[in-house]
This record gives sequence, structure tokens and C-alpha cells, in this order.
Amino acid sequence: MATLNNVVASLQKEYARLEAELGQVRKALNALGQVSGRKQHATRVRRPLSPEARRRIAEAQRQRWAKVRKQAGKQAKS
Repeated sequence: MATLNNVVASLQKEYARLEAELGQVRKALNALGQVSGRKQHATRVRRPLSPEARRRIAEAQRQRWAKVRKQAGKQAKS
């Protein structure tokens, strides 16, 4: 049993050492993230739409709303 206790104690010591090392790595990553001026989690870059694409999207949405209104009108009359 003494050897098992020694193994457990050794593993606990190694675990504590690894946790300390991970803490140092986290600090280094945070410092590098602040130096570069970026947040830790970068946001998605949005590509600009051309005026033609905006027009097509708006027209498609108008058609969808017209369809919804038309169906709502039919249900109200019934």
C-alpha cells in the first residue's frame, strides 16, 4: 500500500505542476491577444454587398411579404 500512496502523491504533485504551467500559458496568450489589439475571440468579417445585390434581396423580401399579406387577406374573408 505504501507504493500506491507514493504513486498517488507523485501524480498529485505532477498535476499541480501542470496546472501552474497552464496558468502561465494562459497569461501569455492573454498578453499576446492584448498586444495585437484583437479580442480573444475574433468576430466574423462581413463582406459588403453590392447595391445590385441589396436591391435583389429587398425585392425578394417584398415579394415574400406580399405573399403573406395575400394569404392573410384570404383567411380574413373566409
